Amino acid sequence: MYKKILVPLDGSPTAEAVLPYVEAFAAGFKTSVELLSIIDIGAMTIHVAPDKVRQMDGIIVAEEKKCAEYLANVAKRFVHAATEWRMIRGTAAETILESTRQERDTLIAMATHGRSGAKRWLLGSVAEKVLRGTTNPLFLVRAAAAKTSPRRIINSLVVPLDGSPLAEQILPTVCRWARALDVEVTLIRAFEFPARAYVSRQTHMPDYDEMREDARRAAAAYLKEKEDSLVGEGVRTVSILTIEGAAANEIISYAQTAPGAVIAMSTHGRSGIQRWILGSVTEKVVRHADAPVLMLRGE
Repeated sequence: MYKKILVPLDGSPTAEAVLPYVEAFAAGFKTSVELLSIIDIGAMTIHVAPDKVRQMDGIIVAEEKKCAEYLANVAKRFVHAATEWRMIRGTAAETILESTRQERDTLIAMATHGRSGAKRWLLGSVAEKVLRGTTNPLFLVRAAAAKTSPRRIINSLVVPLDGSPLAEQILPTVCRWARALDVEVTLIRAFEFPARAYVSRQTHMPDYDEMREDARRAAAAYLKEKEDSLVGEGVRTVSILTIEGAAANEIISYAQTAPGAVIAMSTHGRSGIQRWILGSVTEKVVRHADAPVLMLRGE
């Protein structure tokens, strides 16, 4: 499925929040794990007193030794997967992107910090850059919401579909994940009527209940077709759910009620000199959902 899983680590508990998930992935996907730490010499220099600059070489060597010991210790937890680690001098996001640019079959798995309550989930700057710049499949977990138990850390994949070929591009990946990890799949389609649908110049007002029911039936029929396809591909359990409301809000709300859920979705993007421009629904889900998110850049 994947050649390897790349796990960026900076020595913090926040970054380590992804490790229980990676353990499950490595076992289920039967793939290797690469732990990566980046030594940002420029950032280190900023925090060194002027009278210590001449000692930078020694400081860097000491930091690299400390980092090597840390990575070697983390690698010990992956007893059932081939694990390697390496350090690279550079800047974090750019190094992660460059190291995977030619390896489309590498899954990047990383944690990011966030703020809860009334504030939005603010992605860490490294995660934000990787999110917008990578063409690799990306698994993001919010550290504050991460689970610590390795037992059945993932129970289901929640898959939003809007009827477009772009959204459906996640389905082959979902099928492989569901079989490898032996988890359930829930297909969701949210629908809503624009405000203008409730404004009529006709003397005869439309039957909104009938319109709503027609929309629900159409959404359910579409999801049933995708359900049958996944079952035919060997996915053990698939369920479908139609919800009236704003897509991002309903996806996030549902995932909160499903313990061990991972939201899996594809999004559009631009390559070359253009940044990855996230779709509005994806943007909201990534920033606000407590549940981990698996994202695949659509073609």
